[in-house]
Amino acid sequence: MHSIAVAGHLCLDIAPLLTEKARIDPGSLIEVGPLAITLGGCVANTGGALAALGAHVVPYATVGDDELGSLLLSKLSAEGFTNPQLSMSPSLATSYSLVIEQSGTDRTFWHHTGANADFDGSAVDTAGHSLLHIGYPPLLPGILDYDGRTLHDLFARARSAGVTTSVDLAVVDPHSPVGALNWDAILSSIFAHTDIATPSLDDLTSALGIEEEYSPELVDRLADRMLADGVAVVAISAGQHGLHLRTASAERFRAGGQVLAPRADTWAERSLTTGPLDVKNPVTTNGAGDASTAGLLFGLTQGASPEQAIALAVACSAAVMSGVRPSPENVSALDSSVSSIVTVTA
Repeated sequence: MHSIAVAGHLCLDIAPLLTEKARIDPGSLIEVGPLAITLGGCVANTGGALAALGAHVVPYATVGDDELGSLLLSKLSAEGFTNPQLSMSPSLATSYSLVIEQSGTDRTFWHHTGANADFDGSAVDTAGHSLLHIGYPPLLPGILDYDGRTLHDLFARARSAGVTTSVDLAVVDPHSPVGALNWDAILSSIFAHTDIATPSLDDLTSALGIEEEYSPELVDRLADRMLADGVAVVAISAGQHGLHLRTASAERFRAGGQVLAPRADTWAERSLTTGPLDVKNPVTTNGAGDASTAGLLFGLTQGASPEQAIALAVACSAAVMSGVRPSPENVSALDSSVSSIVTVTA
């Protein structure tokens, strides 16, 4: 079985249940529902979805020496992470997000970066895994210095050990200090040593200052840029417009580490798009994109075809939106075509 390191952004999601009448009205008392406190961030969401599918996952992140940090570690253990590799920041508080999500609307995050600012990847054991996935560089200031050189060097170290590298981005707040960075240079630096990239369209357009609405041409243009920068597998999610998959040459795959090299003959130079599954009673969109990434990565580690892997990605996303874990049973119930690839093989 492949060992997958999922590293980077980890926080607690604190989500009050909001009614349609909930609002911000200074000086008023507004009735809301009960509070849900769950693991959040790429390490928890993508790592948790991979674990639910049956993968061996080792999480790496940085937390604060505080009550939220203790609660976060307890929740990781409860989720089945038996060996979390958490560093402790000596000065910064544990990261959290207030998740504001009213029925029928997309979510808004009020986020505190906290100890995630101290994550620099130095504690990641790159030689001990087949795949290294880094989540949310825009929320990890410690790896963005010198136009992303720290993350560039981490991925270079991983690839020199034969480890396949993967990255997922996050929306860049243009009004934050991170928003003032040279994201064109940062992305080029990161992608030079990235084997798999799974950003959303919003991630890319916010980073690059693009104000265009969705179009297939825009997605193709961004995918072309990522492939030219060096990425082998590009998967751009675009909400209701689906998941767009583009891949590089067989030669590039053979240089893609333990996970990609064996897929050179079946994955090279492909272009696929698939729409989302219909979720009749959606519960949340929180973590759906991370689950999609997990499905794609799991499919790759299991030798799935591009068609199977992208179908699994979409099914995992739909499972999370339905309020259930993306377990083999749940994703197979949503799409029977993925049942053959969600039994773990050596």
